[in-house]
Parts: sequence; C-alpha cells; structure tokens
Amino acid sequence: MGRYYRFADLGLFIGGSFAALVLICGIFAPWIAPYHPNDQELLYILAPPVWADGGTAEHLFGTDSLGRDTLSRLIYGARTAMTVAVAASFGAMLLGAFFAHLAGYFGGWVDWIISRTVEVWLSFPPVVLSMLLITGLGIGIDKVILAIVLVDWTRFCRVLRSEVQVVRGQDYVAFARLIGLSHPRVIMKEIFPATLPMLITLLSLQMGISVVVEAILSFVAMGVPSDVPAWGQMIADARIDMYYAPWGLAVPIFAIFLTVLSFNLLGDGLRRRLDPRQSAERGV
Repeated sequence: MGRYYRFADLGLFIGGSFAALVLICGIFAPWIAPYHPNDQELLYILAPPVWADGGTAEHLFGTDSLGRDTLSRLIYGARTAMTVAVAASFGAMLLGAFFAHLAGYFGGWVDWIISRTVEVWLSFPPVVLSMLLITGLGIGIDKVILAIVLVDWTRFCRVLRSEVQVVRGQDYVAFARLIGLSHPRVIMKEIFPATLPMLITLLSLQMGISVVVEAILSFVAMGVPSDVPAWGQMIADARIDMYYAPWGLAVPIFAIFLTVLSFNLLGDGLRRRLDPRQSAERGV
C-alpha cells in the first residue's frame, strides 16, 4: 500500500510540474519563443529538427510548409490551449457546481428537473454538440470557451450531485439547519467545503478534456482564427506533408498527449491527497 501511494504522489508531482511548465510557456510565450509564430522563411520550408539529418540549432523542432518555426508555434499553441483549458474548465465548474448543489441539497422537483436536463444534454456526443454550438456562435477563442462551458458543465453536475446528497445527510448539516441557518448559508458554510476536494479533482480532469476539445475544433478549422497558433491547427497543416516531414505532425500530437496525461496524473494525485478516506488509509 505504501508503494502504491508513493507512486500516486510521484504522479501528482510529475503531472503538476508538467502542467505548470505548459502554463508558464503559455504565459511567457512572447519572451520564450525564438520567433514570432507567423513569421515565414521561404528558404527554410520543411526544415528538419535539430536531431535529424540537415537540422540546425536555428530551428530546433524544424519548420512547417510555410517556413514557420515549429517550436515557436508550439509555445504559442500552449498559450491557446491553456487559455481554453483554464477559462472553460472554471466556467464549466462554476455552472455545474451551482446546479449540482441545488439538485443535491433541495432534492424533490428541483433535483428532478436538473437531473432530466443533464440526461438530455448528455445524450448528445460532446464534440458534435460543441461543433454545432461553434457553428452558431462563430469562430474565436471566446466562442470555443463558451461552447465547452455549455457542453461540459454536465460532467460536474452529474458527479457532484451525488457527493452533495451524501454530505447533506451528515449530522453537522442537520444541526446547521436545526439552529436556523438559511439554505444559502448551509450550502456555502457546510456543504461546499466538504465537496471542494471532489470539485478540484474534476477541475483538473476537465482541463485535459478542454485541451483535447480545443485541438479537435482547431483541427477542423472551427476553433481559433487561422492567424492564432493552436496545436490542432498545427496537426491539420502538417498532415499534408506527413510523409516528407513527419516531425511536424508528431510534435503537436506529443504535446497534446503529455499535457492531457499531466492533467490526468494531477487529478488522480489530488483525489488521493484531498479525499479524507484516502488520507485515513495512509494514516495522515
């Protein structure tokens, strides 16, 4: 058991460190990236990366079909991915947590209406629903964020509702209601702190999902504008020359894979750290 939790703590450290690295790259992209992401050098079209034959240190990850530096576009793509991941995940969390606490605390017809709405919403494939929303909203990073919020709030609501129902049955919640605390105060003072660990875990997992959704939408040209670097857009551009320059396709795919993996490791590690039942098993 001790080895198992040491592995979980290692996953938390690795996941948190890499997620923080991607976030730092996104924030400080203009100072970290060696070139502007849209600068074109027609003399260096499809230049190989530094580890391949003919590669140079001027373009560590090579260039794309327009001579744009792949590393610079990768770093600026991290800014797009993390902007969507953070903003969309927090928006979905706030909306989902609000309805989850209403449904789990009040129950009855309130719970029935919210639960049926969630079931209907979940009956649509999330990515397809996001595309439909983008079609109506238009292209733009703010539209992508709004589409993810409107689609993925149900993830928080469905999971958190059950947790709220469990907490509502605790004695200290019944005592708070007995001494005359209002419903909003009971929810904010007694129930919300108990559900916060679950909420933080779901938030970290949702960030990974948001990165994938943003990449899919950018891949099909329904995400950010063409002049805004995005990992999905890099994959779409590189697939044409994948047989001649496979690194252009492999680099953004690998970046997406590592970023999503880091958020999953972070979420799993946070769950084990913040869950009081897991802490009791560890003897903390």
